Amino acid sequence: MSEDAVVDELLAAVAASPDVVALRLRLVALLAERGRHAEALEHCTVALRHDPGNADAMAALQQVSSGLSASGGGFDWSAAEEQVSDLAEPAFVQDYQPTAVEEDVARPGVRLVDVGGMTEVKERLELALLGPMRNPEVAKAFGKNTRGGLLLYGPPGCGKTFIASAVAGELGARFYPVALSDVLDMWLGNSERNLKEIFDVARRSAPCVLFFDEIDAIGQKRSQLRHSGMRNVVNQLLAELDSAQDRNEGVFVLGATNHPWDVDTALRRPGRFDRMLLVLPPDPPARAAILRYHLRDRPLSGIDLDALARSTPEFSGADLAHLCESATERAMSDSINTGTVQPVTMGDFTTALREVKPSTGAWFATARNVATFANADGSYDDLVRYLKSRKR
Repeated sequence: MSEDAVVDELLAAVAASPDVVALRLRLVALLAERGRHAEALEHCTVALRHDPGNADAMAALQQVSSGLSASGGGFDWSAAEEQVSDLAEPAFVQDYQPTAVEEDVARPGVRLVDVGGMTEVKERLELALLGPMRNPEVAKAFGKNTRGGLLLYGPPGCGKTFIASAVAGELGARFYPVALSDVLDMWLGNSERNLKEIFDVARRSAPCVLFFDEIDAIGQKRSQLRHSGMRNVVNQLLAELDSAQDRNEGVFVLGATNHPWDVDTALRRPGRFDRMLLVLPPDPPARAAILRYHLRDRPLSGIDLDALARSTPEFSGADLAHLCESATERAMSDSINTGTVQPVTMGDFTTALREVKPSTGAWFATARNVATFANADGSYDDLVRYLKSRKR
């Protein structure tokens, strides 16, 4: 079969299936090889109209353009410019609109009573946030506004997100959780615009608890940032927290992080995230409550929750959930082998405890260095007291 016959067959195939971009790009490559650059350019244009973001089509367009430049005379460049004029700015850029901020801010159904244990955390929340927001007239009499921010920090898996949701439920306020993907955008300037929209929604939804999870990813220390775009995101977050043009009354901002030492120091200035609250691994009553929750609706026999709670110090809530899953898997394995349902027993937990260890150790190793060498301003006094009580 001659080379022209191959091209003719591909032309016929493309005519029969005009939407198949990969087939059209194969035709573009063959046409370019045979010096038929004008035809190749036309098919590149069509391919990009069908799939504006196709990287192979853009690369083919560049190659064809180079071939046209090399071939020189006799080519009608005005016609070529007319063909590709609408590709000077790809359609996916022309049509791009920033993702709209979701306006259906939820009202959570959990309250602090649903958080097991953690008495000290609840007391601090009552003093710093809940009391003033429940009693705005009293707060106003003492000159205390109902705006500001609180930074929850501690080991991963200890319930910071759940506590934030419970705070909103306690107040009867709307709860607006913000993930990293809600803020960051590949297009320059859109991340800042997204942040502004998020705060605008929170202000319209007041009273509202605006919750930033992993705040260190959005508000990282600017001295550690090499990319100017991320520095601008931090600057925008500072501006929104200060609310130079809009009032944040009735909007309380909660942030959660496992690495507060990576958060930009300007974010922790009074009026922004001016209070820090250490969320530690659950205490024995909280561990018993977490175990009870994860063992609900499962066949049990002889389970001593208090004994399990005592034998799991430093376990996070996530660790306890994993422990329950491991013990349950052993009971399931016995049930499969015997053909009858075997309940989960203390023996299953004893075996599981040999394998499941607390995941908080690595965090405390890092936190100990910070508490020892980077606590000149007393930000981590709570952490220091805890480490001393545990003789760490």
